[in-house]
Amino acid sequence: MKNTFRSLLYAIKASVSRSLTDPAQKNTGAALLSKLPDLTETSLADRTQAALPIPDSLRVTQKNGILTLTLNRPAVLNAIDVAMAEALYQQLKKAAEEETIRTVVITGNGRAFCAGGDLKFAFEANPEQPGHSFLALTTVLHTCIELIRTMPKPVVAAINGPAAGAGLFLALACDIRLMAASAYLKQSNTSYGLSLPAGGTFLLPRLIGMGRALQMVMLDAPVTATEALSMGMVTRVVPEEALSVEAEALATQLVQRPTHTLGQVKKLLNESFDRNLAEQLAAEQQAIVESANHAEGREGLSAFVQKRIPVFTSISEIFS
Repeated sequence: MKNTFRSLLYAIKASVSRSLTDPAQKNTGAALLSKLPDLTETSLADRTQAALPIPDSLRVTQKNGILTLTLNRPAVLNAIDVAMAEALYQQLKKAAEEETIRTVVITGNGRAFCAGGDLKFAFEANPEQPGHSFLALTTVLHTCIELIRTMPKPVVAAINGPAAGAGLFLALACDIRLMAASAYLKQSNTSYGLSLPAGGTFLLPRLIGMGRALQMVMLDAPVTATEALSMGMVTRVVPEEALSVEAEALATQLVQRPTHTLGQVKKLLNESFDRNLAEQLAAEQQAIVESANHAEGREGLSAFVQKRIPVFTSISEIFS
């Protein structure tokens, strides 16, 4: 992934740099380059080791095993630009790797969860070929979606307001989705002549079925919180004023759960779509043997025999 990221971004930079020779595109090309992550060897030699500074567009708090990531561009309804996507990637990778982080919460600041990609900038940066902007953005954003789905830890979306386009798909990628009763969901992209990014065509049919997915794509009608709950797009609907409290309570509950085991079963569920029954049964057999031998399994079995509540938070070998 590191080499792919570097190659793509260098290609994007080279392509946009060429546009700077055209006086009509000089300003917009320069604007796009200013939004791309720094392409020096220091910052891109290894994204896994050298984290970039966290921009103002993402608020990060870590407390009691919970990493909360708040999308923070309220003036543009938390639309995602390249800088925000890169910061999100860095924090998700940190969450996946650090044992002190047991649960992740993603939410938005202001009246929206996320309006999707920053379409205004994407177009103004290069009106003749705005695809350059989308290539830059999705190159980073898609690594975030993949990290959320493969992270061996619970990821919670607290949908505080409208979630549209890539913002909707970011929320749908999360394992558990809480939604404010006043919020709504909208795929949006096709209404602006754009295809669906960020795992939209993967997640929608799996969550709500092909028929409903096609209806969302073809008609792009907003989905209310009540409708989203009945369709299986969200896990729970709560009053807007209670969302943050409910999200923290849920994350705290997840912190107490066996993190390694949850990640193991999440992996099994993800892979079940690509296996037949015999293959899945074999994978389940291997996983339950491994989980029983893991410190979490030993603690759980010991607690069962001793008729006590298991305590998983003191176990440090999450990844062993």
